[in-house]
Amino acid sequence: MNNTVKLHYIVDGEDFTRAGEASADVKKNLRKLGVPPDVIRKVAIALYEGEINMVIHANGGVIDVEVSPECISMALKDQGKGIEDVEKAMQEGYSTAPDEVRSLGFGAGMGLPNMKKYTDSMKIESTVGVGTNVYMTVSIS
Repeated sequence: MNNTVKLHYIVDGEDFTRAGEASADVKKNLRKLGVPPDVIRKVAIALYEGEINMVIHANGGVIDVEVSPECISMALKDQGKGIEDVEKAMQEGYSTAPDEVRSLGFGAGMGLPNMKKYTDSMKIESTVGVGTNVYMTVSIS
């Protein structure tokens, strides 16, 4: 792969059944580009967790993925309620997901910790009442 590939997705915050479509499409595209399977796995997990968070907490948003020969960069942006305490939200098991979401098997408080675990870098910018931007990268090596 010599060129940069850019992918753009709109995440529907109304439809849990469609949550995961963007990460599945990214996974398919990375396979076509010949990205190593272990890198694809990391990207797919981190992106899926972020996508689910957008549906649960932010009524959707947008995801932009840039694939270069060196790394995969992901930007997840929403206009949700924002994260009040990012440090607390990064703790495994901490969740603000409502009961109806938990009853569907989501909201266990592992989204942000897993996003950090499966990426080489992660940065969160969040403003309460404005939204959250999450930037993640996974190296290809």
